[in-house]
Amino acid sequence: MAAGSEHTLVIIPARMASARLPNKPLADIGGEPMVVRVARQAALADVGRVAVATDSREIADAVEAAGFEAVMTRADHQSGSDRVYEAATIVDPEGRAEIILNVQGDIPAIEPESIRRAAVPLAASPADLATLAVVITEEAEKTNPNIVKVIGTPIGDGLLRALYFTRATAPYGEGPLYHHIGLYAWRRSALQRFVALKPSTLEKRESLEQLRALENGMRIDVAIVDSVPLGVDTPADLERARQILAPK
Repeated sequence: MAAGSEHTLVIIPARMASARLPNKPLADIGGEPMVVRVARQAALADVGRVAVATDSREIADAVEAAGFEAVMTRADHQSGSDRVYEAATIVDPEGRAEIILNVQGDIPAIEPESIRRAAVPLAASPADLATLAVVITEEAEKTNPNIVKVIGTPIGDGLLRALYFTRATAPYGEGPLYHHIGLYAWRRSALQRFVALKPSTLEKRESLEQLRALENGMRIDVAIVDSVPLGVDTPADLERARQILAPK
């Protein structure tokens, strides 16, 4: 299903390997595999061609059976970014798409508007890539190392330029803390450069891939949105997603 601009690709990386939730992309939510749910939300965003990038024929078959595009990629990728870039070179070898959105395959409740919002900063700044964040309202999240925080300086209404990402509680002092949402809009040239770089010192220390970009002088802008989409990593998360997405 293709829509939106030919200058934008939406690629959803999906692989079976998940220690906490086996066969996660195919987990049933309301009679539909989770990864298909994500593809449907991405199609509703109507920003460009949507494809699921996977190394699993089973995932590809499920995606194609639902009427969406799947692309087979190598099995040895170290990160979703690597898989996304390979998929982009396969589905768009001429390089027509200048913007590539990486939408995680385990956020079935992602709002189409959030997907659209991710690419907005790239139209108004020289950023190499853009991502999303939400103001943290729960006190427990501020000290939770599983909640990644983005530290940034305001550059406009609802926009930050990222200075750092951390699992620590930061920055210090009065003011909002921001919960990072791992959805990225890349300039194609920046993604090509990024996947050629070696993992960086702080990336390995914090276990946060986006720090590789900052450590190598790339600019990341951040759009502030209203809500955090539930990420599905455990059986408990899956049950919450089923409840949230159950027909009203």
